[in-house]
Amino acid sequence: MSILSNRINNLDESATLKMSKLGRELSAKGIDVISLSLGETDFYTPDFVKDAAKKAIDGNFSYYTPVPGYPELRKAIAEKLKRENNLDYTFDQIVVSTGAKQSLTNIILSLVNPGDEVIIPTPYWVSYSELVKLAEGVSVFIDTTLESDFKITPEELEAAITPQTKLFMFSSPNNPTGTVYTKDELAGLAKVFEKYPNIYIISDEIYEHINFLGEHASIAQFAEIKDRVIIINGLSKAYAMTGWRLGFSASNKTIAVANEKLQGQTTSGTCSISQKAGVAAYNGNLDSVNAMRAVFEKRRNLVYSLLKDIPGMKVNLPGGAFYFFPDVSSFFGKTSESGEVINTSDELALYILNTGHVAVVSGDGFGDKNSIRISYAASEEKLIEAASRIKSALAKLK
Repeated sequence: MSILSNRINNLDESATLKMSKLGRELSAKGIDVISLSLGETDFYTPDFVKDAAKKAIDGNFSYYTPVPGYPELRKAIAEKLKRENNLDYTFDQIVVSTGAKQSLTNIILSLVNPGDEVIIPTPYWVSYSELVKLAEGVSVFIDTTLESDFKITPEELEAAITPQTKLFMFSSPNNPTGTVYTKDELAGLAKVFEKYPNIYIISDEIYEHINFLGEHASIAQFAEIKDRVIIINGLSKAYAMTGWRLGFSASNKTIAVANEKLQGQTTSGTCSISQKAGVAAYNGNLDSVNAMRAVFEKRRNLVYSLLKDIPGMKVNLPGGAFYFFPDVSSFFGKTSESGEVINTSDELALYILNTGHVAVVSGDGFGDKNSIRISYAASEEKLIEAASRIKSALAKLK
């Protein structure tokens, strides 16, 4: 009998964290590894946000916080949603958590019963299906392709719906593909959801501000389904605050109360200092956010030209986030100089790490076995060198 629960034994390790760990292990041996595996910006938290945190420390904000977050922060988030997204939420519909990942976990555990089906378009962020597994739900995948820009159609959505469907979960801009749904495309999906009033929608909008196509569009903008949409967002990407661990959900009050109830039995309220920094971020201007987006757009264009120059790699131009998700299936079945046969994207990612000393992530963990994820959250110099190393390593496969 295993000492561990079936729950943990059935859970897969995070693919992104696994590759980051392997890259660090090589680096510890003195090897120069370029890590393009983690979804973490290489920018620093804006000074005005750090100043607010320092002020909170000096002001002795060192006590337990309310489980759903300081009212001041929740009101700032509600105002942000109105100001930037034209969405109406009251502060008691907002629950602040220790990162968007906890917000996702809270919502899924609050909504999904054993056997409930959760529709997830592929590719998806690595934790989506694992969180459904924790809730003893059933993931139902809608596969997309690079040729379709990794988007689903209303017809594909409706075909996946069954009487057991409880939840639909997606991100736009998407991790790992960078795909961005337009308002018209979201309207088509919303029309389908109008027919099924028992289905809820998780809209992961953590990459909202890293969008190269114009104004961000949320599926919560459609009044007919807004009450069933749960927005997940946070400060990690837009404000370069990954380590501050601050995310939130915005939902109807019933779900918000359930979210708070669950969080009260797990972590309680999140870090007081982070929350005070969050107030400053959401009440401040978007100058640093816009400057960062401009840099990412320049990097995207650079990396697109570099990846297109690698024979055998199929790549599209993503509309947001900071990832490429190229199809690398043309390299399957090829052999390395040491006689190793590459049969999967997982094996190819390990080969690129060990031979080219660049850490990327296999597509398997994202629900796509033919691709790898490449983050371009790095300097142009590192990106040019990384692309050169990848091209050289892949050229050695015969």
